[in-house]
Amino acid sequence: MIRKTLPVLALAGLLLTANAQAQSASALPSITPLPEKVAATALAADTQGVVRFDSRTPFDLDVMLKHYDQAAPYSGLGHLFLPKGASAKHKVPAMVILPGSGGIKDGREMAYGKLLSEQGYAAIIIDYYSPRGVTEDAPYALKASTVSEFDVVADAYAALRMLNQHPAVDARRIGVMGFSRGGIATRLAMDERIKSALAADLPGFALHVDYYGPCFQEFGTSKTTGAPLLSLRGAADVTNDLEQCARREHQLRLGGSKVGSQIYADAGHSWENLEARHTNDLTYVNGCDVVYDEGGMPTIAGRTMIPASTPLDRASRFQLRITSGRYYVGCLHKGYIVGRDEPVKQESDRQLIGFLDQVFNGAKHY
Repeated sequence: MIRKTLPVLALAGLLLTANAQAQSASALPSITPLPEKVAATALAADTQGVVRFDSRTPFDLDVMLKHYDQAAPYSGLGHLFLPKGASAKHKVPAMVILPGSGGIKDGREMAYGKLLSEQGYAAIIIDYYSPRGVTEDAPYALKASTVSEFDVVADAYAALRMLNQHPAVDARRIGVMGFSRGGIATRLAMDERIKSALAADLPGFALHVDYYGPCFQEFGTSKTTGAPLLSLRGAADVTNDLEQCARREHQLRLGGSKVGSQIYADAGHSWENLEARHTNDLTYVNGCDVVYDEGGMPTIAGRTMIPASTPLDRASRFQLRITSGRYYVGCLHKGYIVGRDEPVKQESDRQLIGFLDQVFNGAKHY
């Protein structure tokens, strides 16, 4: 089934705010408890399919940067594709694939896992909802508020660590790509502070690909890992403020990364999805800048969103997030283009494979 989603991402909780503001704290929804951990998958050269790996769920940037060892541990989940011929003697490059806030979509993440494996790459699709106890039938706003973009980054780096241990994967040729919220997480993974906090002992991601990740968050990245970024966006996608995105990408260039940006003239959001192209009536954020300081604390127009006294646990952070709508007055809009755009998909696929071939294999053009 095709699931329609909002690109509000970290701010999905503001959809709950209209009701939540009128409720007592005791009446607000509670965060879904994390399931018990399970054993990480033992990796052999032919291991593929469903895999489990150790990860954490920091929820907010300040926890990730300064208190990651206190973030709740849990068991991550992914679906790993291996190309034919991958072995301990013939190690292959790999990609970590991060879904948008609606989760794994028809025609997108699994299809890209298959496409990449056919091109000679391993690929792992991250499921960041179900292993955190979030079910398919959970209301979208509650589901997307339960898992943050920072949790997605944590899973990306946990998957990087797992792939480093896979006998058939070349640890120095692992990249990450993401759609919408996953695109935000893909850019965020370029921050050297985060790499140092989560994977200081590992080679970092070799490349990043951001598919239409909204750009309303300014994470304060002053130094990147140095890995390149390919940014793919649609000019008709109002969830992506292209001037805002250009500023974010310029900041990443200043931080030490090469950034290539492709804007497709008539493309909307989620052009790979199987649903027909249409304009929906869903909510998106445009007109706000969420600015994070060096310690990872966010503000909007100088207004502090997380008081310094806030506990580090995810339940406390969740309560703040679901009542955050008051900060976004004037920044919420309705209706954006989504759905299949075959010409754009074909061209973006060509650019994706060319970019991977250039970075991983030394090809001169893409």
